[in-house]
Parts: sequence; structure tokens; C-alpha cells
Amino acid sequence: MPFEDEPGDALRPAGDGFTADPQALAAPGEQRGRRPVVRRRAAVVGGSVLALAVIGAGGAYAGGLFGSSGTEGGPVHAAAEPAPPTGPDGGSGSGTGSGPPRRTGTGAVSADQLVGALRQLLLGGTLTDTEARGTGDPEGPMVSGVYDDGKGGAAVAVSLSRVHPTGAKAAAAVTCPEKFRAAYDACESTTRPDGSRLMIYQGYEYPDRREPTKRWQAVLVTAQGFRVDVQEWNAPAEKGAPVSRPQPPLDRARLAAVATSPLWHAALNGLPAAAPDAQQPLVPAGGPDAAAVLPALLPTDGATVIGKGGTADHAYVVLDDGRGGSLVQVNVQKQMGELLAGYFTNPRTTVLADGTKVLAEKKNGEKGGAGVVMWTVDTLRPDGRRVVISAFNTADQNKAASRAEPLLTIEQLRQVALDPQWTG
Repeated sequence: MPFEDEPGDALRPAGDGFTADPQALAAPGEQRGRRPVVRRRAAVVGGSVLALAVIGAGGAYAGGLFGSSGTEGGPVHAAAEPAPPTGPDGGSGSGTGSGPPRRTGTGAVSADQLVGALRQLLLGGTLTDTEARGTGDPEGPMVSGVYDDGKGGAAVAVSLSRVHPTGAKAAAAVTCPEKFRAAYDACESTTRPDGSRLMIYQGYEYPDRREPTKRWQAVLVTAQGFRVDVQEWNAPAEKGAPVSRPQPPLDRARLAAVATSPLWHAALNGLPAAAPDAQQPLVPAGGPDAAAVLPALLPTDGATVIGKGGTADHAYVVLDDGRGGSLVQVNVQKQMGELLAGYFTNPRTTVLADGTKVLAEKKNGEKGGAGVVMWTVDTLRPDGRRVVISAFNTADQNKAASRAEPLLTIEQLRQVALDPQWTG
């Protein structure tokens, strides 16, 4: 895939979780200076302005999108529907033909053509500080700039890529995050008559809102796996610039119009099909599924599960007993014995009869929420399997504490972490 920061990461329980063992999320490439940075989120997660939404796709290039001249600003025409997915050898499929998969597009659509298309689609304003990559760029096609409709300059960016249509990444790209896990104002995901899915997200650049920069986003994933990601901000740069207007320039309808515009169909056909999602769980094959095991092990005792999610190797549950939400999260890893040998020499570490090491800690939260505390039990079994579980006195680490203490006690966390279900 042309972008390292894939939406599959959104399946992990909100990158802000697992403070005891931060995830290694791939960092997206950044634009220089005050120009916008094209990034993928989960999850997180328009209009004639952002009709820069050049879509990622695969198959044969269909002429007409940018005209035959190949010059910036040439006429834009509607193109035919995107072709069915094709493999690198020209056959159908996800790139499993003879020879290595093609990692880049055909190059039929240049960076200048993308900028030209964007300029033609921006009505009632100016576009400056443009940057773009064509369909032949190894990093994947994108176009970005600063749009000013007279109400303040706003960064806008569109990236194009393909995902496997039935894979987890495709689903995650258009799935709204649970609201208690991400600070946003609105999010809606709908299925269109043609089978494509569209998510419109209106949130913030920083979950804790330490800066007032808003980020709005439209993501389209078609039944063929073509993905269009349109993002806009209410500042001339994604980060490091003061806000220039109360809201980003494109409302929900305009974001949707850009992401679904037929003008981008030809550009979609310049990218190779995506291979099936790789499955690389940290736990051994046949091991426990954290997303299934954690909810089953938690002692609810009058509490209600108001949210849950995760993958094979880490998961979260939010409990509420009527006195405020409490986040509980677990991370499961294998072959950690050598890496954590020094960590478990802490004087507070206890060693069980079977050699399992246990370290319990109570400390302040690490994500900025006022008054948040984190209670953690970290365990390391003799075979190198690590199970670390934490509970918080809030449903969202980025927000203030909602209760005096986590809902679960240290002893309850210890029992969950040491349960034999984690060993399969």
C-alpha cells in the first residue's frame, strides 16, 4: 500500500490506549512548512473546494479526466466508472500472478494534472501552497493546498489508495470510532446504492483539544476497494498554525460530493489492486483473542458494558456502574522475556510458584485528562508471554476523571491478567 499509516490501525483500541506498552504506529509523511500533511486515521477518520479528492484505484487508465493535453489546468471531464480490480499482470485479483506485485500506479496522471483538477473544482476562492504526487509516485497519489474562500485560509488534502474490498482495513476506514474513545462532534457512516460506503467525520486534530484546530474528513471505499480520503482543517496547516476560521470551509454535503465525484474515476484506474490484508497478530497462532477474552473475564458486578473493541492482541472495555465510566484495556504479547528482563527487577515485582512475574502499580494517567489515574497489573510468564491490563477512572484518557477511582481493584485486575485463558 502506498501509505504506511493504514486504517487497519483504527481497529486497535484507539492509539491513545495502552500507555503501558505504546503501539508502534507508522508515522505518515509530512509536508514541509505550513502545508497540510496527508495522514490516515482511524479511526478516525469535500465540496467543490475539495474536489481534489483524487481516488485510489486499479486497472487500466481511462482517458478524459484531465483532458488530453496533460497540462496543468486542462479541461476536466467526467470519466467512466472505475474498472474492476486487476492484478499486476493485468488479470483480475489482488496481485498474485506471476512476478512481484506492482507497488506503484501507471503514472498516467501526473502531480501537475492533479493540481490542475483541484484548481478547476475550487469555486469562489483561491488555492495556494499546493503539493501533489501523481499516480506513479511510490508514496501514492495525493494533492493538497491552502484554500481561501474569503473567510480564512484552510488546509485541504486528498489522498488516493486501494484497499482489499473485503478486508479489515476497508471496513475500518469507513467505521466511526466510538465517541467515548475519540473526541469528535459528529460522525456518520452510510452504505450507498452502488454498494460503496461513505464516512463523514467532524472532529479535532488533537483528541484532548489542546489546540482548537478542527479536522473534518470524508472517506469513500467502493465495492472494488477504491478509497478516497478528503480532509480539511480550519487553519492553514494541520499543525503549528493558529486557526483562521471557526469551521473548515466544506460542510458535510460538500465533503460527500467531493469524495463521490465521478470526475475521479479515471484517476482511480491508475493504481494497482491491493493484496488481502496481512494478518500479523502478536499472539501465537491458535492463541486467545483479546477482544473476546477480556469482556468474558471482567467482573461486571452491577456495571454495564458501554463500549468494547480490539483485536487478537489487545482490547478494551468501558464499564459504567452508574458512578462514571471506567476504561479497562489489555495488551497481550509473546516472546517478551528478554526484552523485559530488567523491567521486572523492580522491587515491587512478585514471582509466583510457576515463575510468572507480577508487577502492580498505581500512577497518574499519561494522556492529559485532569485527575485521571491508571491502575496497572503487568505479568510476564516463563514462556515470555506478557499480559498487561490497566483500568482508569475515566472512559476516555483524554478527558477529565469521571469517578474517584477505577471501577476494578488491583486484585481484580491481577486475577484477570493471571487467568489461564490468556495462555490458550
